[in-house]
Amino acid sequence: MNQIADFFQYLLNSEEIIRTGGLVLITLIIFVENGIFFGFFLPGDYLLFLSGVFAGTRILDVPILLLIGCIFGAAVVGSLTGYLTGRYFGDRLQNRPDSLFFKQKYIETTREYFLKYGSRTLIVARFLPVVRTFAPLLSGLIRMNFQYFMLYNVVGGAIWVVSLVGGGYYFGEKFPWIVDYVHYIIIFFLAVTTFTVIRGYINARNDMKKEKQKETEEIDD
Repeated sequence: MNQIADFFQYLLNSEEIIRTGGLVLITLIIFVENGIFFGFFLPGDYLLFLSGVFAGTRILDVPILLLIGCIFGAAVVGSLTGYLTGRYFGDRLQNRPDSLFFKQKYIETTREYFLKYGSRTLIVARFLPVVRTFAPLLSGLIRMNFQYFMLYNVVGGAIWVVSLVGGGYYFGEKFPWIVDYVHYIIIFFLAVTTFTVIRGYINARNDMKKEKQKETEEIDD
């Protein structure tokens, strides 16, 4: 049991992943987190940023273009896997009971974002944990046009990867002492993403209530 707990603790430790797993493990985690439903808990945003920081300080000895290319490919292919899973196995997911790695509220939260932002959710979701994992699944579930999905998938993936990895690389190269404050960076990202997800979810639900109220008033009239 302790070994399992240690394994999950390792998966959540971005610094340890980068130092010991290198480019291969980073790429694999981004792939899983972007399209496999049980990967929603894996680090995403701060793993990208820290991989850029570590590349900039040469702790991760990988060329920045190779790092960006591998992570971008993993993000796009991961989301594509999620889309295909939702398209062909979506009914099973909708009827799946809640468990440690899956809860129906994750799909409902993502659905709220789709109702609010439409196809742009695939771009917005790149910066939202949990929603990032389930947005491709729901895209496939609702039979979103494949060409539009791939367009938003590629554009969203490019913005997400270049901004976070590129930004991390810049800070790592210009301010190498930043590696001494890795834990504060992780806390910052967690705080920002948690606040964004909660606020977005509340706003989406409020908008849905207003729309339903208007429909009810129109029917009464």
